Amino acid sequence: MSDVEKWRNLAEQARGGELYLDDEVAARECFAACAQRIDALDLLAERVQQAESVSGFGNFEMAKALEAKFRTQASGTGNSLAEVIAENVETVKNMREVMAISFKRITGQDIENAAPIANATDQVG
Repeated sequence: MSDVEKWRNLAEQARGGELYLDDEVAARECFAACAQRIDALDLLAERVQQAESVSGFGNFEMAKALEAKFRTQASGTGNSLAEVIAENVETVKNMREVMAISFKRITGQDIENAAPIANATDQVG
């Protein structure tokens, strides 16, 4: 079973109430780490798009073969960079969902709304 499938199953279990992380701080920190990782993967995906359109090696056959190789490695196969990054994004999104569900179960509030509320409370108090 791949990591994508494992975390997909864990997210389904979390949505069904069968699984959650029972540590509020850990859930919040893991959620934040997942958000940072998704941002980093999105940047990598942009770089892969640039590699898909690589050119400028010249007009001879070896140059054309090199360009084709870069395009194939970028997005031409099931194990291409684009595919690997997409699978990683899906895995991390499922991880983030497990953490969000865990946080909500512990605190009763959505993790996306918790930080602004906490900040506002700190400023008033």
